[in-house]
Amino acid sequence: MIKPLSAAISSILLFSAIPAGAHAQDATPAGSTATQTAGTPDAKKKDDKVVDLNRIIVTGTRTPKAVDEIPGAITVISKEEIQHTLLVTEDATAVLARSVPGYAESSQAMSNTGETLRGRIPLRLFDGIPQGSPLREGTRNGTFTDMGIIGRVEVINGPSASEGIGAAGGIINYISKVPTKQGTETTFTTRYQTQGHGGSEGWKTGLTFAAKQDAYDVLLSASYIDRGISYDGDGRRIGMNTSGSLADSTSKNLFLKGGFNFGASNEQRLQATYSHFKIEGKGNYVQVLGCRGPTDDPPCAVPRTNTSEKGHIFGSRGAFNDFKQYSLAYSNADFFGGALEINVYKADQAMRYLPENSSDKQDPLIAPMGTLFDQSEIDSHKKGIRTSWTRSELFNVSGLELHTGIDFGRDKAQQQLALTKRLWVPPMNYKSTAPYAQLSWDVGPLTLSGGIRREDDKLTVNSYTTTWYRNRVFVEGGGVKYTKNLKNFGAIWRIDSEWSLFGSYSEGFTLPNIGIPLRNINVPGQSVSRIRDLDAIVFKNTEAGFNWRGDHGAFGATHYISKSPFGASLTIDPNTSDFILTRAPVRIEGTEVTGEWRFDEQWKVTGLYSHIRGKTAFWSADPAGRYGAGGLNKPMGVLDINPDKFAAAVTWKFLPNADATLGFTSLFGRHLRGSDTRAYDGRTYSYDEQTHGYTLFDLGVNYDMARYGKLSLGVENLFDKQYILSWSQLAGYQNYWAGRGRMTSLTYTITF
Repeated sequence: MIKPLSAAISSILLFSAIPAGAHAQDATPAGSTATQTAGTPDAKKKDDKVVDLNRIIVTGTRTPKAVDEIPGAITVISKEEIQHTLLVTEDATAVLARSVPGYAESSQAMSNTGETLRGRIPLRLFDGIPQGSPLREGTRNGTFTDMGIIGRVEVINGPSASEGIGAAGGIINYISKVPTKQGTETTFTTRYQTQGHGGSEGWKTGLTFAAKQDAYDVLLSASYIDRGISYDGDGRRIGMNTSGSLADSTSKNLFLKGGFNFGASNEQRLQATYSHFKIEGKGNYVQVLGCRGPTDDPPCAVPRTNTSEKGHIFGSRGAFNDFKQYSLAYSNADFFGGALEINVYKADQAMRYLPENSSDKQDPLIAPMGTLFDQSEIDSHKKGIRTSWTRSELFNVSGLELHTGIDFGRDKAQQQLALTKRLWVPPMNYKSTAPYAQLSWDVGPLTLSGGIRREDDKLTVNSYTTTWYRNRVFVEGGGVKYTKNLKNFGAIWRIDSEWSLFGSYSEGFTLPNIGIPLRNINVPGQSVSRIRDLDAIVFKNTEAGFNWRGDHGAFGATHYISKSPFGASLTIDPNTSDFILTRAPVRIEGTEVTGEWRFDEQWKVTGLYSHIRGKTAFWSADPAGRYGAGGLNKPMGVLDINPDKFAAAVTWKFLPNADATLGFTSLFGRHLRGSDTRAYDGRTYSYDEQTHGYTLFDLGVNYDMARYGKLSLGVENLFDKQYILSWSQLAGYQNYWAGRGRMTSLTYTITF
């Protein structure tokens, strides 16, 4: 187990991390069409810190706003940081695990199971468009594009309603690159990777074309990735992930974006975007289950993780994740004295999982018990309109700004057992109308902000019948209304040019992975409109922190408390080993520290630390009113709350055209215990979970050969550490996976 590194943390963090917003290197936040036009309200301000585009974000405001004026912990992951992570791994969420304090470890899989932000599921956006579906969270919304086209990632840590439903843990907005140079520019990228074992080789080819001419700009990008099988630090094949593996897969990505500015001073812009990403398993391997030891069923003398062997289950199809996204955006930087933005979008996602013969997939009318393999498949479709209008100097009051708009959304999702064409989760239809208004006021060194968002939503589900495992019960269809006024307010005090303090209160709103309670109904006489587990989850978050930014570095810390009176947490069903959604009060508390120190032009150190703890109740309130919810005595385990994390990196520019970055990430060990007794019936509950920590190092080296291109070396898990992923240390359905061993990659990039 990794012991707390208190002395190391104290010494390194004094040099290190930053409110990550100051890390941004991209000059233009491409997620906002307004940022590509002249005359935006923020561009007119005289404060140098405000017009410094390296510290401007659009997430949560949808128009450019300075980090120093947003009361909360903001992380902006720059293009430089993304490129460093890509040298080491193509995993789409790895950059978050390395750069965002409260983000959990990367699953190293096609799914993002266990990848929470501050102990809750975040809302992921791609250029401001929601990915995945809160109706049926399939843990596949973290892998939706080739990270090579991402120019920056903006993260708002903590619950927020500003971008719509689903932001329980915060908002993660992946923003695509934008052409910045006049003329044309073509970038070709090729990559080879290997673990030094048979079948582990992989390669990537990508081509990006950017053109900018006067008021017009175009970005075209296509890439193809072929991955081999993965090995752990002991040189043993890693088992195929039941939720979808990156190993033994191919990825195809096509991204097109074009726009033009017009108007008397180019204050208006029209932009269209199309994205299609598909990752699909090649089906060359089948999983061989491991064993956790003598107490497992069946037992084994020596623990062994899941592994893979050559083969194919007859009749099965490859697992895949298929995203398509279309959007049309219009902006006007001078619309009735303010900045107008309208974004119309449509997004489709299809997810198929690996074949399983678990008990909940069986049906004796189809095949003898224990012999039926089936594959779950989720289909999600969404469309919507997002609007915003921002007016500075409201009522001619200096520093007073209004940000208002209305969002319309429609989400449809269902889940079936694809090989036998059985309905598992019925079609769900969700409609949302959400007007909002936000005021901020700069009064000298003080910024005050407050606002409200009104969610007026409805869920509709038709009548359906559950599967054989759930007793084939008939469930009467119906509708559920969700209405909620979500408030926020905060303040920032810029003490001087280096120090600032902030405090905030915000409310978030999400749905409780509705598909799980719907598919698990096994008692007759149920109606959709009477299922209490479908009630919305409202989060209340309070936060306070400080930031320091000097000539050579920066440092920041924040402390937060997040509560939900009728929250949600995950547990393991002892019969199926699958996830169960538990509805009970939740309280999460955490501390984050980030920073950066630049010794000179050659040396830079960055670091971060995160500590999170969560509590929930062993039981929720009885619908019949016989007893209330239990006390907050049950620790929230690794399925919800990540262990403490400490990460740091040092970058050395050893030549004018060459640099090297050595980094590490440590997840600490943790032992959680809790118990409670219900007075109503004397029933006793207990929880005990222990996870062991690990530390991984990675290395990235760049050598710029000028007009001949750039050559880069990346080594993931530099010392070939053997370890078990934290969330896989908890016994669950076929989830005993080791982490990836050393992976060496060589990347060549040339731009012409």
